[in-house]
Amino acid sequence: MRLREDYIRGDIYRQDGVLFLDGVSLEELAKEWDTPLYVYSARRLRENFLAYKEAFSFIETKICYAVKANNSLAILRELASLGAGADIVSGGELYLALKAGIKPEKIVFAGVGKTDQEIKEALLAGVFLFNVESIQELERINFLAGKIGEKARIAFRVNPDIDPISHPKISTGLKESKFGISKDLAIKAYKQAASMENIEIGGVHFHIGSQITNLGPFELTAEAAFSLAEELAKESIKLEYINIGGGLGIDYENTGVPKPVEISNIMKKYFQGTDYKLILEPGRSIVGNAGYLLSEIIYIKKQEEKNFVILDAGLNDLVRPAMYGSYHEILPLSEEGEELTSDIVGPICEAGDIFASDRKLAGIKRRNKVLICDAGAYGFSMASNYNARPRPAEVLIDGGKTSLIRKRETYADLMEREL
Repeated sequence: MRLREDYIRGDIYRQDGVLFLDGVSLEELAKEWDTPLYVYSARRLRENFLAYKEAFSFIETKICYAVKANNSLAILRELASLGAGADIVSGGELYLALKAGIKPEKIVFAGVGKTDQEIKEALLAGVFLFNVESIQELERINFLAGKIGEKARIAFRVNPDIDPISHPKISTGLKESKFGISKDLAIKAYKQAASMENIEIGGVHFHIGSQITNLGPFELTAEAAFSLAEELAKESIKLEYINIGGGLGIDYENTGVPKPVEISNIMKKYFQGTDYKLILEPGRSIVGNAGYLLSEIIYIKKQEEKNFVILDAGLNDLVRPAMYGSYHEILPLSEEGEELTSDIVGPICEAGDIFASDRKLAGIKRRNKVLICDAGAYGFSMASNYNARPRPAEVLIDGGKTSLIRKRETYADLMEREL
């Protein structure tokens, strides 16, 4: 049994001055695997998924994990073992989901730009449903399904013009968004789909955005979905599945966010007593707080106007702060060192390579390590080789044991595809 001297947050505690995650010393991880390093908690990942499974046990539900959030094969395999499906947006994500053991009958395929090749791959794999985002896409799916002798099950992604009250770049359900078809065209689109020989109507799809931290938008989404389903029923178009998407946020700033059971309580008001089945597409809320980015302080630069703590991780490893201005809590691994208010920055040749501005942090000393929290979603999956920097390794902690799940890239890897 572990004795925690200082319980800090989530799965993190300090014992004898050392920071631990799920019983593993983060200093030892850095020594063994070097930095920057992505670290994941398998326990937290399972707990997050099972929270959805329990909350929505009142109805037949497909929980289709949003692969875009984190497509590491070990993460996908763990979720597949728990019965997860997959929400995919590319042929590559389909390939990874299948390789991880996710059953095709639990895979839904979204995205505004599905190519003919991707559509054919999905048809041949037997994915459960296409979330169709335009009439031209519907026509291509119908044509390609006919060519290979398949029938494609579809749902239209309908844009309900609901504000998720989130960052504009991850708000996807507003009328000016590129995603889905407008609610005013939905009835016409479904009638056209119903007339097509190689199309089977399976449901309707709504996904209004990401990092949603209040319940209001979920209530509005359910209301819009059921209103459309009633209208379609009057046109003799019966839906089997209602897909409310994902979007539930995580608590980056320790201010509190809704839990899956709170969304479930809203959905019960609409689904109970009906024949509809449910599809969910959570991503960030499953993997976000299960992942961390471990980094080393390279230099400390003190100037009259501002101090800078320069890390070996940069926006090529975790782009969210630079792209969205996102907040991530940062913890020092060691208590030795000075307390300093500074900009926590990376080594990339971009002025926006900033993890935190004017952040007060203890333990500031060259070669000390810091832990960037809540980096499991849209972290490694958005990483790049910008500035010709190899991408970091990834490790998974499970039951106090650590496994390398992705090797650190080398300089040679940067040229691997070059001719």
